This record gives sequence, structure tokens and C-alpha cells, in this order.
Amino acid sequence: MHTDIVELRQFYQSHLGRLARNAITMALSTLWPPLPDERLMGLGYTTPYLDRFGSDAERRLAFMPAGQGAVRWPSQKACATALVFDEELPLPDSVLDRILMVHALEFAESPRETLMEAWRVLSPGGRLVIVAPNRRGVWARMEHTPFGSGTPYSRNQLTRLLRDANFTPEAYSEALMFPPSRWRSILSVTRTLERAGRRYWPFLSGVVIIEAQKRLYQGLPVAERSSRRVFVPVLAPQGVSRVQRVTPKPEGNAHSV
Repeated sequence: MHTDIVELRQFYQSHLGRLARNAITMALSTLWPPLPDERLMGLGYTTPYLDRFGSDAERRLAFMPAGQGAVRWPSQKACATALVFDEELPLPDSVLDRILMVHALEFAESPRETLMEAWRVLSPGGRLVIVAPNRRGVWARMEHTPFGSGTPYSRNQLTRLLRDANFTPEAYSEALMFPPSRWRSILSVTRTLERAGRRYWPFLSGVVIIEAQKRLYQGLPVAERSSRRVFVPVLAPQGVSRVQRVTPKPEGNAHSV
């Protein structure tokens, strides 16, 4: 079950959420060389990170899962947000250069199908970056943050999932080395704990970050299937029948000759 969009937005507006965003952004910077004119899509709740890494992109899209909900983004420009099903993205094949997944894979109904769909829409040589809760970390055990919901992963589990979906994992990183505490005394030393954790206890990080490249020398089997998903408009009027009633025409009287 997805974390609600309201809870996600409230978390990133909090002091703890801002520190978490800064720590993840720092880790992403080591895996994310600037690529001008790339076509970038974020899947999940990625807007806090698209603002940082999408400035040079030719196009940025924020796709938010239907089970999570969506908010308008960016606020001062034309809306680039879409409400989607992560297994059926509304894009043609090979149109993206990079995909960033945050608060996405841990909530996927079928992680392999989600990754296969990401493979489909990435261009040859395109790259996928995943940020997922670490099953060994403290953050996955605390429910007052979004990283405490969904299915956490280890580095090996993510690696196997990516290889099964024809991706080649190439780089790894970690973030959220400090505990998800609300105490100001602990939050005041997050930078120190983050630097020390990267060196001494990276296996206890709050999230695992992995970058993978689309593999081309092996095809993916494609199975024909009809969509299992149906959008239901929540503001549709209820109780009004849309079926028109047809009144039968009266038969003409029979005349004897």
C-alpha cells in the first residue's frame, strides 16, 4: 500500500524530512553526472530531487503512482505531473534518458514488471537510479517516515531484480546514516553522522541507492495482456443513470380487407 501524497509532502516539509532530502541528494550527486539535454522522468515521489538534478534536462516528468496520489509540479511553470500505473507508463518505447525512482519500488505490486516497464521506456544506454529503504537499516523499522512503509530491500536483492529485468547495475551508494529521531540534539549532528556512517557502518544505512544501465544484448520476453487497471473519477456524479430508455413504438392496427 502506497504512502499517501499528503503524508509524503508533510514529511519533506518537516525538519527531519529536509535533512533526509539533503543526505540523499548528497549521495545521488556521486552517481549523477550532469547530462545536458537529457529526458528525465521521476517515478514515485521525486519532486524534491528533480528540482536539484533536473535543471539541465531537456525535459522533466514527475510520474506519481495512482495508489499514492499526485500534486502539481512545478508550481511556477507548466504542470509536468501525471498520475500513472507504474506497470503501464503512458510513454512510447525508448523515449527517456534517465529514470529516478524514489518511494516507488517498495510499493510496487510487481517489482519485476515495474522494472521491465522502466526498461521499455528507456533509450539504448539509458540509466535507472533507484532509492529504496535498506532492510538492515533503522529507517525501515520506524513508521513515522515514508521509508518505514512498503517492502525494504538489501543491495543484493535490488541487484538480482535489476538483472532479471535486463539492467546492469554499475554503481552503489548509501544515505541516511543518522537515526530518524525527532530530538534536536541528534539532528544537529546529522552531517557528522552521515560522513562517519559512510566510512564505518554503510550496511546500516537508511536507504540503498543503485544506478543501473539498460542492457541491450538480450531481449525481454513480452507477453500480451490487457490492462488490469481502471481509473475511477472520484468526482463523477453518482446515482444518475446514463442509459437512455427507449419507448417501444405502438404497433399499428390490423385492417381486414
